[in-house]
Amino acid sequence: MDLGLKGLRAIITGGTKGIGRSIVETLAAEGATVAFCARNAGEVRQAVDTLSEKGHVVHGAVLDIADPASLAAWVGEAAAQMHGIDIVVANVSALAIGADEASWRKGFEVDLMGTVRLVNAAMPHLESSKHPSIVTISSVSGREIDFAAGPYGAFKAAIIHYTQGLAFQLAPKGIRANTVSPGNTYFAGGVWNQIETGNPALFKQAMDLNPTGRMGTPQEMANATAFLASPASSFTTGTNLIVDGALTRGVQY
Repeated sequence: MDLGLKGLRAIITGGTKGIGRSIVETLAAEGATVAFCARNAGEVRQAVDTLSEKGHVVHGAVLDIADPASLAAWVGEAAAQMHGIDIVVANVSALAIGADEASWRKGFEVDLMGTVRLVNAAMPHLESSKHPSIVTISSVSGREIDFAAGPYGAFKAAIIHYTQGLAFQLAPKGIRANTVSPGNTYFAGGVWNQIETGNPALFKQAMDLNPTGRMGTPQEMANATAFLASPASSFTTGTNLIVDGALTRGVQY
């Protein structure tokens, strides 16, 4: 299937590792021009070099999503570099699971307000696009109470609600908004890799809950994101696509 992504312009937060990196690579491989950001300058340079060597057109920037002014400036710079924005992917998370107030504040600023501010900054460009699409990355922890209940789960749930609100509000303008909610996703250096070595009991418990006998991969999450972002899903908006290998048990109506 041709997703129709060739020539489109996408911005992605957190594009150097894990799900975000796979989203960048997948959209670029489909012919999109991609601008991404991350906090680590070395990792940004490495990602740009690697992807450019493959012939992809990518732009990387060093950015802390929790800084509103820097986030807005980056969106403007990316739009100027690419001559517009068609696709917005809000991927970054603070991964805040602590019960302390600092964790709540961090989750609010990065997960929730980072998403809201990203969309707001990109909105003028989306309104000028022929194929405007917003995809937010939530989590099954926004749907079920699990070990990440607290700031992480609460703000992931809020992101789903926010995105579905956008879908309804922006439908008359032709701007689509959808969410991807990954289940447990394993990659080298990622959260579950760290839990595997640092808390084997929790890792085993999580694995036992996965009916497929494994965790998901970043590529599987990126595939879902690319489809929802693409013109191939032109009548899909307001959807929360759960990609979890049947991990969650609740019926989604």
